[in-house]
Amino acid sequence: MKDLDKLLDLAKEAACIAGNHLKENLNADLKILLNQGRDIKLQIDQDTENLIKEHIKAQSSLPILAEESGYSEDLGDLFWVIDPLDGTSNFLRNIPICCVAIALMHKSIPVLGVINDFNNNDLYFAHRDSPAYLNQERIFVSDIESKSKGTLVTGIPAKENYLDEEFHEMISEFQDWKKVRMIGSAAMASAYVASGKADTYKENGIFLWDIAAGAAIVKAAGGNVSISNIQEDFRVHAKFSNSCL
Repeated sequence: MKDLDKLLDLAKEAACIAGNHLKENLNADLKILLNQGRDIKLQIDQDTENLIKEHIKAQSSLPILAEESGYSEDLGDLFWVIDPLDGTSNFLRNIPICCVAIALMHKSIPVLGVINDFNNNDLYFAHRDSPAYLNQERIFVSDIESKSKGTLVTGIPAKENYLDEEFHEMISEFQDWKKVRMIGSAAMASAYVASGKADTYKENGIFLWDIAAGAAIVKAAGGNVSISNIQEDFRVHAKFSNSCL
């Protein structure tokens, strides 16, 4: 495989460029491109994605799968996955839980991840042959062994209709945990698991670009990662946890 250290540096650079652009526009008059059902898209999502792609393409010939533009060529075995703004609704409402997420996938496995929590100037990053870091400090998953003492971070995927059974199962699982949080950003939820702030992230029907970077970071931080039921539209079932649960 190509030099993961160099590719990680490239992803970090792109994530920082994107994060700076988003910070500069935090209080701007944001153009809404789509606000339908439970989905929302902003012009700044597309603009930020273009910045990331331009920076990566200048130094890497690997294919790119991106949230806003999809993919324009065969992805092959090794490809980038980009989410320019995970937590768009939070960003629009000035809720400071959103981030830039960039990952590198080898087949169906995330091998590199960068998450820029630009609201807090925190950069989470790792690749499969390195430790996981938050800025310059190494991070680890928690050592909590019981759900009754732990925190689950989850979400409800944006779709039009939900079955009653889905909510029954969700509530049943919630009762096993000490605390449950829905924060509106799967990537940030993953970062919290990787750094021991939460103990498990679980969500079905989430998009690959929302969780790929976090998966690589959680794995490097000592956690367990499961990505299953991958659909043609890149929706997946994801579960990340510490190594005890």
